[in-house]
Amino acid sequence: MLEKLSPGEISQALKMLEGWSMSSETAGAITRHFVFTDFNAAFGFMTRCALVAEKMDHHPDWRNVYRDVTVTLTTHDAGGLTERDVKLARAMSRIASEAGALAS
Repeated sequence: MLEKLSPGEISQALKMLEGWSMSSETAGAITRHFVFTDFNAAFGFMTRCALVAEKMDHHPDWRNVYRDVTVTLTTHDAGGLTERDVKLARAMSRIASEAGALAS
């Protein structure tokens, strides 16, 4: 089982994860809102992220409305944030950048 990150480790990780912040809705989770040019770009982003998440066996909580995608990451088994969440957040940020995400 993965271990939860300490508050210091979470703070350090968030400094390296542009656009990500602690969730105000889900305790022990990070969140980010992505905006794309249209639904097709948003759905393409989600599809690419889904493939990465499946390989990691780590699945995001997310919501898509037209060109907007909101992602929340936490490791439920660990009861909070783990390195797995940080790795998936990094991958999602990279994929969003490659997909031409607009400033959110």
